[in-house]
Amino acid sequence: MRTKIKWGIIGTGNISGKFANALNMLPDADLAAVASRDLVSAKIFAEKHTVQKAYGTYQELADDPDIEVIYIGTPHTFHLENSVMSMRKGKAVLCEKAFAINAAEARKMVRVAREENVFLMEAMIPRHVPLLKKVVQWVNEDRIGEVRMVRASRCARRDFAPEARQLNPELGGGSLLDVGVYVISFASQIFNKKPIESIGLSHIGNLGSDEQGVAILKYDRGEIADLSFALRTEAVDEAYIFGTEGYIKVHELFAVPKKVSLYVNNVEVEMIEGSSENALNYEAEEVMRCLKLGLKESPFMPLDESIQIMEIMDTIRKPWGLVYSNDELGNI
Repeated sequence: MRTKIKWGIIGTGNISGKFANALNMLPDADLAAVASRDLVSAKIFAEKHTVQKAYGTYQELADDPDIEVIYIGTPHTFHLENSVMSMRKGKAVLCEKAFAINAAEARKMVRVAREENVFLMEAMIPRHVPLLKKVVQWVNEDRIGEVRMVRASRCARRDFAPEARQLNPELGGGSLLDVGVYVISFASQIFNKKPIESIGLSHIGNLGSDEQGVAILKYDRGEIADLSFALRTEAVDEAYIFGTEGYIKVHELFAVPKKVSLYVNNVEVEMIEGSSENALNYEAEEVMRCLKLGLKESPFMPLDESIQIMEIMDTIRKPWGLVYSNDELGNI
């Protein structure tokens, strides 16, 4: 029988800590190493999360022959660099959302994965949560008839420090890449095709990043996605899928979905509740499932779809004049 899969983590921020906690819950995962640009930070993280080895550079982790798969938990602007470095060393990669800064970077990441014949996946939690797989099943079974509209919101209200990653334009901060990617990915998952038109509006705050925005996507048969996202606005995180015969409501879509409801003729005909556990374990389990089967990408988060989502976000932000620091990054 195969032994545990050895994981490494690049980055020691909040999301990396949550992912480490998820890995430590899984019997098939061995959290073997963590890397930071600061060895002290890596050692503190390793002690807190029971990690065997701590490195003071990302390259040392990529060079470690024992590591099979690396989780990239660094800011958006470093996803391309960190992923390519890891894949060139033959490592499988799970890269935190947003997959990259732009579609050009995403294409480079996918190209390298295919050149090196290694696994690569964008870390998009909702793709792997059992409740949301049930929602997709309802859609595919035509439980609500033909899907005509999707409405989804992902908003957060926090007071971010000026240097914080979330609103720092130098690190790809802003609502589009941080939370807008969730609702755009959700619409992509439900409609399972590329929109024929993508438009959006945003508010650029005093830090130079987009604090909130909306996106409207139109598809080839007239279907529409109405999507909103924000980092300084209190709102309900939920989603609706409207069909010709009924609709589906996803409660608390982008935290850990706790309940999904199916309505026909405005009557709730089915409801399923989930747990409040650390949902990051689902995407880690999917990576390990794919590795055991020899897959190079996940059928639940295909690489070409990750590129397509980045293309949509590029199109939406272009009229805003929103430019990220490494939008013109050359070939790696």
